[in-house]
Amino acid sequence: MFGDLGKIMKLAGEMKKKMPQIKERLANSTYTASAGGGAVGATVDGRMALVDIRVDKQVLAEAQNDPTMLEDLIKAAVAAAQTKASAAAAEAMKELTGGVELPGLGDFGL
Repeated sequence: MFGDLGKIMKLAGEMKKKMPQIKERLANSTYTASAGGGAVGATVDGRMALVDIRVDKQVLAEAQNDPTMLEDLIKAAVAAAQTKASAAAAEAMKELTGGVELPGLGDFGL
């Protein structure tokens, strides 16, 4: 029983040391995704904040007749980029914990 507690305490100490580097690495990373066959691209940072959006000129011309289509493409591209950022954070969490899932640490508090 106390052996498991010792392992948990050791893991906690290692996590405390590694957490700042992993947070910084994630915060400085960007994740890009597109929608509509590349018609709209979005880039988010490791905090999942939108940092760039790109819209193909042809789509802009078509959007004058159907702005809802452009809105949907933008939302889809941003959501896809945020999904990539979230997956990277989850992978970093696995790296940090050695594969042990700990509740409440999924977003690193970024």
